[in-house]
Amino acid sequence: MDTLDRILGEWERERPDLDVSALAVIGRLSRYADLVQARLDAVFAEHGLQSWEFDVLSALRRAGSPYELTPGELDRALLITSGTTTHRVQRLESRGFVTRRRDEDDRRVVRVRLTDAGRAAHEVAHEAHAENETRILSGLSEGEREELLSGLTALGRVLGDTVETERA
Repeated sequence: MDTLDRILGEWERERPDLDVSALAVIGRLSRYADLVQARLDAVFAEHGLQSWEFDVLSALRRAGSPYELTPGELDRALLITSGTTTHRVQRLESRGFVTRRRDEDDRRVVRVRLTDAGRAAHEVAHEAHAENETRILSGLSEGEREELLSGLTALGRVLGDTVETERA
């Protein structure tokens, strides 16, 4: 029995007329997302990063050489608003992890580029992050991991999570 089982039992007792069976899945997704995030954040903190900093550095690193994106491309890569992107880029720039420069062909366009210091910070943190993710899932058998992935992928499909949705 876990926390959600207890909560479901309480709802069954208090509101037997209400179907709360979806809470068994949705509640666990929410609770486990928080538990996983806490474990991810702990490793990022060991490397002097917050999760959002790691996310921005990762988006730039994934872009490939020269490891730069426009703020709009960062918005889409991180699924955040332009105001949030501006704030995050400013914070990372103050740490020396990114620079901003005007595009040579179109001076109206700004490009955010990963610096050598940002890339070095990301590389070390990324290795630890990958090990941490593996550790988080290590208690699951290969079959359980495949079932979990299949179920989560199906849920994403039902929720409309596609590359086209991401672009919109």
